[in-house]
Amino acid sequence: MSQTINNVNRTGSPLDDFQREFGEAWRAMPNKGLFFVLLGGWILLFAVLGNPTMGYFKTPSLFGWLYGTYTRPGSEDEHGLLIPFVVLGLLWWKRRALLEVEKRVWLPGLVPFAFAVALHVVGYLIQQPRLSAAALFGGLYALISVVWGWRFARACFFPMVLLVFSMPLGDVIEFVTIPLRMISTKAALFVVQDLLGIQVVAEGVIIMDPKGAYQYEVAAPCSGIHSFIAMLALTTIYGFITFRTNWRRGLITSLALPLALAGNVLRLVCIIVAAEAFGREAGEFVHNWFGFATFLMALLVMFVVGGWLREPGVDSTMAGTAKAV
Repeated sequence: MSQTINNVNRTGSPLDDFQREFGEAWRAMPNKGLFFVLLGGWILLFAVLGNPTMGYFKTPSLFGWLYGTYTRPGSEDEHGLLIPFVVLGLLWWKRRALLEVEKRVWLPGLVPFAFAVALHVVGYLIQQPRLSAAALFGGLYALISVVWGWRFARACFFPMVLLVFSMPLGDVIEFVTIPLRMISTKAALFVVQDLLGIQVVAEGVIIMDPKGAYQYEVAAPCSGIHSFIAMLALTTIYGFITFRTNWRRGLITSLALPLALAGNVLRLVCIIVAAEAFGREAGEFVHNWFGFATFLMALLVMFVVGGWLREPGVDSTMAGTAKAV
């Protein structure tokens, strides 16, 4: 009986295991005090002198501006709230490889840090908070290189690069959404008219029934750009944690755009077919809910291609921990 109790105590709970591993990783990292002092000053700068616009969000803090942008009604940037947690999770996932990298102060890292400061100053003066947000993330990465060296910074480039997905896009991507809307509309018309024989009329990005029974506009949110951004983030993460070779990672990442476009075209086709067969309300139902199904289909294709590309002799679930980069 006593031997059984001792075995249970040695095993511990998942929380105990996490605390033990976190403590070991914490003790193994040098220059922690220096990093957190610099990080605190960097955060304080953007909390006090981060947002000069005082327009929609009356706060001097860039963090307040970011939060307001992510959570405002109708926002398509809400995923930005999750990205920092994803980055922290992936850094923890790579902890063993990162701990093996040589770490020491690297003063040349102050050069990119100075560029980040200059970028924030420019963004502040011309009232462009997005430039300041880019400076915030870039400066954070530069501080990592200063405190722990260029080798460590290179080793954690992924997942730090994922912070780019925390950048709120808003209306700045309109020049991309317009051609995507046209491509989606023309592709959907080809399937509906030429392959399925359903007669619809198109005026620009508006698709309508000749009798006026229904009408749908491929608006900016329906262009597929947000599906593309989400798929790009997911394919990037999947590629880096699954494969060692860069060409496999690049191939998986390159699937983001065709998968997003194909899913958007399929959704448009299903909307028209449902409206034609069952009426406008059925089309509205598909419009509101079928996006989830197309996104799941895209993920399935990504996993199938990933299985086909898997590297012989490598455990795909541990590929990203095999080396730091």
